[in-house]
Amino acid sequence: MTGFITYLLLACYTLSIVGVILVIISENRNPLKSMPWLIVLVLTPVLGLLLYFFFGQNLSKRRNITRRMRRKIDSYIASTNQIEHPEVVEYLRPLERLLIESGHAIPLYGSRFEIFADGASKMEALLDAIEKAEHHIHLQYYIIDNDETGRRLRDALVRKAKSGIEVRLLYDDVGSRSLGKEFFAPMIEAGIEVHEFLHVQFPRFTSKVNYRNHRKVVVIDGRIGFFGGMNIADRYVKGNRLGAWRDTHFRVEGGIVGGLQMSFLNDWHATTNQQQCFTERYYRVENCPTQNVVQLLSGGPLGQWRTLQQAAGLAISRAKRRIWIETPYYLPSEPLNNALQTAALAGIDVRLMLPLRSDAPLVDLAVHSYLDDMLKAGVKVLFYTGGFLHSKLMLIDDELAVVGSANLDFRSFEHNFEINGFVYDRDFVAQLAALYQQDEQLCHTVTAGEWFRRSRIRRMAESTMRLFSPLL
Repeated sequence: MTGFITYLLLACYTLSIVGVILVIISENRNPLKSMPWLIVLVLTPVLGLLLYFFFGQNLSKRRNITRRMRRKIDSYIASTNQIEHPEVVEYLRPLERLLIESGHAIPLYGSRFEIFADGASKMEALLDAIEKAEHHIHLQYYIIDNDETGRRLRDALVRKAKSGIEVRLLYDDVGSRSLGKEFFAPMIEAGIEVHEFLHVQFPRFTSKVNYRNHRKVVVIDGRIGFFGGMNIADRYVKGNRLGAWRDTHFRVEGGIVGGLQMSFLNDWHATTNQQQCFTERYYRVENCPTQNVVQLLSGGPLGQWRTLQQAAGLAISRAKRRIWIETPYYLPSEPLNNALQTAALAGIDVRLMLPLRSDAPLVDLAVHSYLDDMLKAGVKVLFYTGGFLHSKLMLIDDELAVVGSANLDFRSFEHNFEINGFVYDRDFVAQLAALYQQDEQLCHTVTAGEWFRRSRIRRMAESTMRLFSPLL
């Protein structure tokens, strides 16, 4: 009898493994993403099955909000977007159309940007804007730590809530996993609405733990916004064992704020199912006398298209003179990797700035496996030595800047909920280009001679981790 039960359990387990493999194959995913899962399931069946249920399930057919709600939000943004506006330069109009059609990133006009390259100045500007809030404060962060920086933000929000200001906070349940009830108690007592995004709780967490909200969005009174790459933690303000954290964040006014509000309220509705925030009083945009066009792309695992990846590839392919990139993690899709190499071979100035040391050593190994061909193609590879480079930035010629929360890696393209701004503005690009050149002063430019002298053991470790780059 015992033997029969053993064989029965073994048969059920085998059928489960085969069933998962068939599901992966039938979903017609990118082979580069499917193969690592198949390898893990075949080589380590027990661990592989657990990992797939926790990290591998596909959310692409789910929807964040209804079409009717989408039209309602669009009408609010349109009512504040009725100004005489410039047009996107002709050779980038296919990108503009792609973002509209597959990402619903409608053009926004009359925006003003203030750039922050360090966490301390960004944090002071954020606290100052919170202090001046008159109606509402909406915040969304991937990471909020229970440290001095996190508590300063919490206490500022509590003071405003007690003065009668509406405050809503959305945080990622995995990224902010260190927070406990004691951190939120004063906020809840003050009347702040606090919710976690995709709460992780067994057994329901198997389809959620791998899909995290990586956005960093703040909207104050519907008039002022913040977005970019910085979370709320001491390491962004004071640094840590890696040194100072070099990141890029923005304080914005004008048309772009309506797009940030839409992004926040979409996620708030998806998390809470509340609809009372979808009213005109949360859209108080005052257009600025600027000549830029901005498209805010909210990327994520929902829907048919991976527009962040498509847009990055198309922007690179349209470049005529330069492609300058900063990213903490470079784990690209094959088409994106080929596009950068092709651009470099065609004589375009392609620069890729990466951190010399990162907070993820295994990811570093996979990242470095991509650099051999980049150097051979003529890409200028720079390692930032002034601390940890956490900035996400891409400049195309003098016309386009791509900024926001998304890294150039599989996780940002496939799994995370991200937000990037595509800013068509020569003045803005010039400011960021100057900042990029400042960062270059703290970089070591990699030469082919030194790079190809790496040990065989190091190269084998890099190649091994590259196999799993779609899962990192």
